[in-house]
Amino acid sequence: MDILEKRSITYDRTAYSDQELKDIYTAILKPRLIEEKMLILLRQGKISKWFSGWGQEAISVGAALAMDEDEFILPMHRNLGIFTTRGIPLNRLFAQFQGKMSGFTKGRDRSFHFGAKDYKIAGMISHLGPQLGIADGIALANKVKNEKKATIVFTGDGGASEGDFHESLNVAAVWKLPVIFTVENNCWGLSTPSSEQFACKQFIDKGIGYGMKAVQIDGNNILEVISTIRNLAEEMRENPAPVLLECMTFRMRGHEEASGTKYYPEGIQDEWQIKDPVTNFELFLKEEGVIDEAFIKDLTKSIKKEIQNGLDIASAEEKIVPNTEKEIEDLFAPYEQQVIAPVSNSTSEKRLIDAISDGLKQSMQRFPETIIMGQDVAEYGGVFKITEGFVDLFGKERVRNTPLCESAIVGTGLGLSMKGMKAVVEMQFADFVTCGFNQIVNNLAKIHWRWGQNADVVVRMPTGAGVAAGPFHSQSNEAWFFHTPGLKILYPSSPSEAKGLLAAAIEDPNPVMFFEHKFLYRSIKEEVHDDYYTIEIGKANTVREGKALTIITYGLGVHWANEIVAESGIDAEIIDLRTLAPLDTEAIYASVKKTGKCLVLHEDCMTGGIGAEISALVTENCFKFLDAPVRRVASLDTPVPFDAGLEINFLPKERALTAINELMEY
Repeated sequence: MDILEKRSITYDRTAYSDQELKDIYTAILKPRLIEEKMLILLRQGKISKWFSGWGQEAISVGAALAMDEDEFILPMHRNLGIFTTRGIPLNRLFAQFQGKMSGFTKGRDRSFHFGAKDYKIAGMISHLGPQLGIADGIALANKVKNEKKATIVFTGDGGASEGDFHESLNVAAVWKLPVIFTVENNCWGLSTPSSEQFACKQFIDKGIGYGMKAVQIDGNNILEVISTIRNLAEEMRENPAPVLLECMTFRMRGHEEASGTKYYPEGIQDEWQIKDPVTNFELFLKEEGVIDEAFIKDLTKSIKKEIQNGLDIASAEEKIVPNTEKEIEDLFAPYEQQVIAPVSNSTSEKRLIDAISDGLKQSMQRFPETIIMGQDVAEYGGVFKITEGFVDLFGKERVRNTPLCESAIVGTGLGLSMKGMKAVVEMQFADFVTCGFNQIVNNLAKIHWRWGQNADVVVRMPTGAGVAAGPFHSQSNEAWFFHTPGLKILYPSSPSEAKGLLAAAIEDPNPVMFFEHKFLYRSIKEEVHDDYYTIEIGKANTVREGKALTIITYGLGVHWANEIVAESGIDAEIIDLRTLAPLDTEAIYASVKKTGKCLVLHEDCMTGGIGAEISALVTENCFKFLDAPVRRVASLDTPVPFDAGLEINFLPKERALTAINELMEY
């Protein structure tokens, strides 16, 4: 007997009516028929790449059917059934595959690298793990709002090797978040078998380590998938807590079609073909008398017609005509800042650290949907005490200590954004942002440009040297992010700027990197407005008027420049950038055209620093006004040393006066 004619999966239909079984069959047949068509189109060169979920449809379709329609699903490459079961129009889906404008990413990303908020789907990126942290954020919003909703997120057995898996499960367990972490264990990560991915026997063995419930099911049994996920979701809606769900299955085709399956052991595909989720379910329904050959024939014809209609619409759509202005415009969510002035003239003397705390506190009051997250930020108040007393004002729900897991927490901030909330994430030191780098530069920065989802996240970055803290607590790393389109970067130099810019950053629905110089926290003070106010993002400040030389700087560099000019008596104009991205080129050019000479001073290392870009811009746009070459003064191209003497030698202040004098004599 042909192996496809004998059922190998046992189904329990106790809770399912005939009509529901037919609906389930329709839902699982559709992605299989789309797969068949896509493989033809791939061979014809009409799509460029295909990640097959052949043999894994029961997991995707079952999950989408089990979750409520208003609950978020975060899928992966092989979850076509989630998109089809959620009712995404096939013409838009196919337009996405073909890189057409009516697709979900306007031709900017491919295949399933997209989300659709209307369908409560949050899209993946190629790095596989980061969506797990986003699920934490969505679930946290659900929990804080007491919405009694569950969230389900997918990863593969290969993707679960990434650090994001550990971080995200750990956060969800500690915070008791209603997330179903679903591992599609299809036995292979591209060509690497599971035995080379992890040493434990099965994923559910990991559950006890996280203190969470873990369940293993037959991922090819669609009724088992639906029933299990329904039960888990119902339970966590009332009693929030995460679950690790392992779905055993197999990837019948290559990681993507070009990679093939030659690395598979001989006969393994035949073994799993017997367990095909579509064929087995079809045989079961025929045995039960729920469907017959005529029903299958009519349904197949109907779905194929729907597929062809969708393809015809997508294929008829014209190719995208590039629009540079639109490409740049879509980097950020639409937002026109309305600068807010203080209501009264009341002021008080504040240090930089006080002003930041005040701005953060007033923003929390103004935007009750804001959540602060970071290591030791709750009762302890953070290592710099900026959030001291915040728990008493706002409670532990809104001021949250986090485990040491920067990636998961930045991802959680993005998940909160998807639910209309705001997140302020504190890096204990700017140096530690490396552990959350991927989430920032590949998720926060790109997500609006990719599929229109804003990232309402402010990442606070205690930065800089001058406190003898060595190479892992003193780095100036703003240039890492300056190169990444889609991020706004603020770097105040004074208490009044810090308060107003932080408030503006939290107001802005886009991702903002907010740098706070540690040396300045308690070393400077000034009169600062007590009321809430904001400062315009993207607007530099002329700290000192002058005619002989322009000094462009920011952060601690502003104070160095002031000291040098005051001591030397040089008639220099000092421009405090305040915002590094977007850069106020208008202010830069106007000053240079007036003075004819330009020096760029910053604490970051010289090579690849922001000064290089400013120098290039000034040279390109103000060359005919220059009376001397543009000079840069920056820190040495070495890590930041610990010893105080070595640190002074590393920093640029001592070299700045020499450069200024040389410019003046040119």
